Amino acid sequence: MPCMNTRPDALADTEGDACYLALKTRDARFDGAFFTAVTSTGIYCRPVCRVRLPRRENCCFYRHAAQAEAAGFRPCLRCRPELAPRAGGAPAWSTEDASRILARQAARLMDEPELWADDADAQPGPMVARMAERLGVSDRHLRRLFEAEFGVSPLQYLQTRRLLAAKQLLADTRLPVAEVARASGFGSVRRFNAAFAERYGLNPRDLRRAREGEAQGDVGGASLTVRLGFRPPYDLATLREFLGRRALAGVERFDADGRFVRTVRIGAQTGWLALGFDLPASQVRLTLAESLAPVLPILASRVRALLDLDADPAAIHAVLGPHFPAAEGLRVPGTLDGFELAVRAVLGQQITVAAARTLGSRLVQALGEPVATPFEGLDRLFPTPAALAAVDGETLGRLGLVRQRQAALRALAEAVLDGRLALHAGADPQRTCAALQALPGIGAWTAQYIAMRALRWPDAFPAGDIALQKALGVTQARAAEAASQAWRPWRSYAVLAAWHGLAATPSTKDLS
Repeated sequence: MPCMNTRPDALADTEGDACYLALKTRDARFDGAFFTAVTSTGIYCRPVCRVRLPRRENCCFYRHAAQAEAAGFRPCLRCRPELAPRAGGAPAWSTEDASRILARQAARLMDEPELWADDADAQPGPMVARMAERLGVSDRHLRRLFEAEFGVSPLQYLQTRRLLAAKQLLADTRLPVAEVARASGFGSVRRFNAAFAERYGLNPRDLRRAREGEAQGDVGGASLTVRLGFRPPYDLATLREFLGRRALAGVERFDADGRFVRTVRIGAQTGWLALGFDLPASQVRLTLAESLAPVLPILASRVRALLDLDADPAAIHAVLGPHFPAAEGLRVPGTLDGFELAVRAVLGQQITVAAARTLGSRLVQALGEPVATPFEGLDRLFPTPAALAAVDGETLGRLGLVRQRQAALRALAEAVLDGRLALHAGADPQRTCAALQALPGIGAWTAQYIAMRALRWPDAFPAGDIALQKALGVTQARAAEAASQAWRPWRSYAVLAAWHGLAATPSTKDLS
């Protein structure tokens, strides 16, 4: 008998049969959509694992790695479940019920640095309480909704995330175990060792592999390298064109080897990263300065958002294919920092992409802190909210910013500094858009653009954009909104497809 009927939270027999057929193909398009747990070995794997196909009656299938671990299975050391794209991707806010949205928001909040670290013993309870407070619900209600969506408690989900992050650091880097424990969210090595041994039956040091030179030397200086998976197909050409046109001098660029390189700030940690793309293996190679090691799991999550690595191309193309047949594998670029993206959106209001890029580069040179990198000309960090809130109007005026834009930037910086505005993927997009539009100089177009990229809202739609209106054959925002209903809940992807298809057509709105 298949084991699904005897294992809690495993998929039902009919769904399991479909998963087994997918497992036979080892198709990367199913990677992260489910995990296969094998009762005869006690191990769970990704659908792309190259080990010998297990017998059907020995297989259980789970939507999330945390469910497999809660059922007592250990992660495969060969296919490494920590490399898989996350299941579900972004919540379809316009079509899902409020309970599912709240649970997904809670899962996304786990990537935010102010929630990642807990007390000295790394007890996850306080983090769950902070998430519940942020979401405006009780601990009990959040746990109930979370378990209904993910099949495990927030604590179990969080513990799995932390342990898999630690497992990746142990396998791919030479960081000391104490640093691995801290970076993955454990406040003490003692608790980390105990949790790792209890869940995986191994001491962390037993998992460590020597990989001399592989994580260093290709960019110069002390660095670490980890891999991040995605589901194919992946439209790298469009993503490269989009990010390349908007790259700010001193901060980011695509280098001669095709890697995306840029400077990084996460909290108090600063440094640089380089992103290399391995399309045949459906992986991105993330190389980063050792100075960013303490925030590596957070940075990896933000890189996943920047490159939209958790997207499900099949689900998106099923809706948008009839309208944009050539857009399969399209990704909506995100950002490493929501405040930076919002500033760039404000700078780009009512001007061309090239002009917005010029203004952004000037702002970086005037207010950005210097940072050392191994890349020539890449030597500035994007300005902080504190720097923008403190700068005087005369300085901004010399950079070419009109007074209306100066007021918008100051208001934005002050709102982020005092906590009135959160610009990350765990924030509620509708409430955040309303808060943005309440600031001076920020309208619906800018708010929707920020929601699309910083908040990772898949159904964002800047209806006033002229290029979109041309794609829909209308001339008014209200008509564009009505005509775009066929694209829901993936209108953000349709927006990018329309912009890319109309790249030669000037728009009076900025596409920054």
